[in-house]
Amino acid sequence: QVQLVESGGGLVQPGGSLRLSCAASGSIRSINAMGWYRQTPGKQRELVATIISGGGPIFADSVKGRFTISRDNAKNTVSLQMNGLKPEDTAVYYCNAELLTPTSSGWKRGPPRYWGQGTQVTVSS
Repeated sequence: QVQLVESGGGLVQPGGSLRLSCAASGSIRSINAMGWYRQTPGKQRELVATIISGGGPIFADSVKGRFTISRDNAKNTVSLQMNGLKPEDTAVYYCNAELLTPTSSGWKRGPPRYWGQGTQVTVSS
């Protein structure tokens, strides 16, 4: 099992910035990717950004150029810096740790997959 503890989030005006952080503990060796997903009511949880061990980051097209992700493998933490926030970025953001496996049709996500408790990000004037 992997436990994920998130911090950050809140209310910000359009164009503003927020930083989300997540600390992992437990069976870290069972996963190779740490990152963030988000979800709004009535919609599926979607990838925001993730970093694969030994590889580069993966971003959703909607956040490229605005969000950056960083991972500290020594501390088992991952952070998401969100700049130029838009109202459509409003969602519950979930820290994620999972095993990503490349396939001919894209990434196979888990198992295992682990989630944080979620933190609300609201972008509104």
